[in-house]
Amino acid sequence: MKEEKIMPFFRDILRIPRESGHEEHIIEFLLEFGRSRGLETKRDAIGNVLITRPASVGCESWPTVVLQSHQDMVCEKNGGVKHDFAKDAIDAYIEDGWMKARGTTLGADDGIGIATELAILDDKSLKLGKIECLFTVSEETGLDGAFAMSSDFFTGKILINLDSEDLGSCS
Repeated sequence: MKEEKIMPFFRDILRIPRESGHEEHIIEFLLEFGRSRGLETKRDAIGNVLITRPASVGCESWPTVVLQSHQDMVCEKNGGVKHDFAKDAIDAYIEDGWMKARGTTLGADDGIGIATELAILDDKSLKLGKIECLFTVSEETGLDGAFAMSSDFFTGKILINLDSEDLGSCS
């Protein structure tokens, strides 16, 4: 997956408030994203969202893979910065090839995971088995969405968590 397919989704996510415990805006964004593309899309009682992309032709026998990221972000700001995480977008910019935020956390944990999943769901050129993209709530404050999830919310037996700070890490 190339950066130019992922970053437009990440920029969209930066405009959406997604403080832990207040993920309603990102939940609506995810539901609209899946439904607008004709993908099976559901939400559980706590706010976890699952968007399913069916297998590509010829890949129906491949195992279902679950890609997981979390909707919320760490909400920290520098002293003196006027930013309301409940309603303000992240003010991002590029410096020396790195995306940064003015006076606040960027929200790449785990906005980049969300963006990667959306890019995979959106790219019809990818030949894939069935993919279930799982977006959990309130990870930053205690894994609330993961702990509250019903055991039958998704069907895949292979889960890849997209919340790691280390490139190539399996932990």
